[in-house]
Amino acid sequence: MCRNIKTLFNFEPPATPDEVHAASLQFVRKLSGFTKPSKANQAAFDAAVVEVSATARQLLENLTTQAQPRDREVEAAKARVRAEKRFGSPTA
Repeated sequence: MCRNIKTLFNFEPPATPDEVHAASLQFVRKLSGFTKPSKANQAAFDAAVVEVSATARQLLENLTTQAQPRDREVEAAKARVRAEKRFGSPTA
């Protein structure tokens, strides 16, 4: 599950609210052990996702760096190359 959480800091363009929410959802899923909580736990699960999202957005807004922002397309291309090396060429 946590392998789906991507680094969101210092990218151009900055992380979108949807990306922060998706990372927060994965984090709460990992902590709780639920991919889909029961009806009894749904409200607590959803509240946790909202709180983690808010905290993550605050963190991203307050972090500073001297490094140049990374380009999303360049990083995605690097990830594809790493995946090809690890798993082999994609099948047609």
